[in-house]
Amino acid sequence: MKLSYCSVLLFFSTMIVGQSSPNIILVMCDDLGWGDVGFNGNQVIQTPHLDRMAAKGIRFDRFYAAGAVCSPTRASCITGRNPYRMGIYTANAGHMKTEEITLPEILRTQGYTSGHFGKWHLGTLTAMIQDANRGRPRDYTHYSLPTANGYDRYFCTESKVPTWDPMIKPVEFDTEKGESLRYGWAAIEDQRRGKEIETYGTYYWEGPESMVLKNVEGDNSRVIMDRVLPFIKSAVHAHRPFFATVWFHTPHLPVVTGKKYREQYAEYTHEEQLYYGTISAMDEQMGRLWSMLEDLGVAEQTMIWFCSDNGPENGTPGTTGPFRERKRSLYEGGVRVPAFLVWPNGIDAGQSTAIPAVTSDYLPTILSFLGQSYPDPDRPLDGQDLTALLRGADAKRSKPIGFQNRDRISWVTEQYKLISTDRGKTFELYNLVQDPSETTNIAENHPQLVDQYRSALETWLESCRKSDEGADY
Repeated sequence: MKLSYCSVLLFFSTMIVGQSSPNIILVMCDDLGWGDVGFNGNQVIQTPHLDRMAAKGIRFDRFYAAGAVCSPTRASCITGRNPYRMGIYTANAGHMKTEEITLPEILRTQGYTSGHFGKWHLGTLTAMIQDANRGRPRDYTHYSLPTANGYDRYFCTESKVPTWDPMIKPVEFDTEKGESLRYGWAAIEDQRRGKEIETYGTYYWEGPESMVLKNVEGDNSRVIMDRVLPFIKSAVHAHRPFFATVWFHTPHLPVVTGKKYREQYAEYTHEEQLYYGTISAMDEQMGRLWSMLEDLGVAEQTMIWFCSDNGPENGTPGTTGPFRERKRSLYEGGVRVPAFLVWPNGIDAGQSTAIPAVTSDYLPTILSFLGQSYPDPDRPLDGQDLTALLRGADAKRSKPIGFQNRDRISWVTEQYKLISTDRGKTFELYNLVQDPSETTNIAENHPQLVDQYRSALETWLESCRKSDEGADY
């Protein structure tokens, strides 16, 4: 009976979007600023492949990462829920719990094969050796593999690695080159200079206690894409729809870039060459992804969502464009990120929207496109179904977006943002439509609005607290 019901839903989905089971790829960069891409107006950093893909679909001018740092946003992408509901409050905190319902778990019931590639950062990947930030021998406290959360296969690291020669620790400070441990290094090929090469201490894994030691040299985005493409090819040849999360480490520190990419920016400072070059190297791999989809004849029926996990790191050449502050902040520069969706068979090309959207919207939107319902109607979701907007309707955002990051909380609606940097002791209010740079606090002029949003925010915070205590399980 269930299969028959699903078949009916998928039939009507086919009538609407042109096919029953689109392939789905969620691409995310790490610490990429809103202004670090050409499709958002950057005229220095070369991202031609991303720019062309954005032009083929819809560009989100007001897209938010659910968290101001990486792990929380990642949790939201595959659950549709705010990360504070599941104990993932910040980077290197908590892990994906088996009780959570994930997008790959749902898609598996619809015949999808799924793979995760790149950065995981939602739990440790080994309990045999010391690895990354939290992996320790015999420590299963935060052990949570992608395959325990719905994925069929994976190739990933727990947390950050250098963006070039990812398994090698970059050399230390070089005053002649102006390099620093804070901002990045030249590629290892240029820096050996007789020094002993050390491992970085964060490893790639592709199965339980299965470390990857081959083909992990050079550009890290290429290392990742070398695993993504065979997965896609295998799924297509098996006539199965696929779901992939491709989470690049670029341009998170340590920012390391090969000579070829640095030379594209020879007129800029050493730090800028490194930062800009690693983004262009990642863009090159996005072009490689699109080319394979075209070669396989599935580009038209594949939806690719692209975004960043938060704003740019402090002190790097990354830019937030006109927006205030950076990573770790709940002002716009910390959570508003570059984003687009391309899906030739499903949505029209050449679109842009200023309607707010967030990474938590992925799950309900994708399920809606597939004609599927969320398995637990009583479990709170924080994302909103965007299908009406993406199909060209004059849609608005009906569900405000709540944010938490340590002592910072905020409540974002279509027009306004209520924000507190002291966990609710004091509040600021901004009109994001008229003042996207958040220059003028209008809280004193709108006390009723502040009270209204504060009450809604407090109700939502309490809901998150209950979820975190296990009420949803």
